[in-house]
Amino acid sequence: MITIHAPILFDPGNEAMRFLPEGPYPLGTDRFSWVAIQHGPTATNGSLNVYDLKTKRNTSHLLTGRPGFAFPTDRGNFVVGCERRVGIFAPLQAAWDPFIEGIDSHVDGTIINDAVTWDGNLIFGTKDLEFKTKKAGLYLWRRSDRRLFQLRSDQICSNGKCVVPVDDQRIMLYDIDSPTRQVVCYEVDIRSGTCTEPHVAVDLRTENGVPDGMTMTPDGRSVIISLYQPEAAPLGRTIQVSLQSGKIEQVWTTDGSPQVTCPQWVCVNGKAALVMTTAVEHMPQSRRRESPNAGCLFMVETDLPWEESTFGRMTPVFLE
Repeated sequence: MITIHAPILFDPGNEAMRFLPEGPYPLGTDRFSWVAIQHGPTATNGSLNVYDLKTKRNTSHLLTGRPGFAFPTDRGNFVVGCERRVGIFAPLQAAWDPFIEGIDSHVDGTIINDAVTWDGNLIFGTKDLEFKTKKAGLYLWRRSDRRLFQLRSDQICSNGKCVVPVDDQRIMLYDIDSPTRQVVCYEVDIRSGTCTEPHVAVDLRTENGVPDGMTMTPDGRSVIISLYQPEAAPLGRTIQVSLQSGKIEQVWTTDGSPQVTCPQWVCVNGKAALVMTTAVEHMPQSRRRESPNAGCLFMVETDLPWEESTFGRMTPVFLE
């Protein structure tokens, strides 16, 4: 098993922005976006952020609610899941245009969390803000007729997601409901808006930390999962796990930041790099002092060429 130390890429500079960074996503070469879900423990808003790897500058766009995900669109905007709505956010105009509303309208106390996009379609989930009740939803939004389907209504905290197409009407969805500490796989039928019962693809119940965000390896044989360690620890871990054997193949560590939230591939000088977000959320002051780098973004560069046939398939833009 290989262990790689991930250096700090960016320190957001204040506790509000360090509270809950998630969702890094590539924006062409040498840029990526990320979301600050919540600007502090009592805040009701967050932000969309764009980090420029050349200038090392972060540009933040305040949102009116708490975003769970943000993906670039083919028109230079972002599709954002915020509170219980999904819409198009135009940073230049600071304009927000919802096209899906009333998510989880049958229950109280949930908001949108993680998502994945492909061919203009979306699969996204919600989370119970108390992190204890099986009432959060998992949804498919079908671009062809702009129709929303609820796939599940029994999750607690819907997190990392990866999609592997089967044919033009079916996909395999790898999905994390964090409290289960498992990655499960569904076959989703896009035509009917339904999914099969899940089977366990990766079991992490013996690992320290709660699985949060997830992406795939370029060859599609393994998943890369960030572990959110809610207890005192000197470092954080993001692990690569084989979908065939279930064994950990590689580990990336983040010193002084145990609550790792999301991993994602980005393009740096034409090569692939892995960015990992981390969080301060829920840390008492005693543990915060022991975790000086909590809330920072970390990055490991590789020699893998950034090929659109591979990474473009894994991280597509959303079609408005």
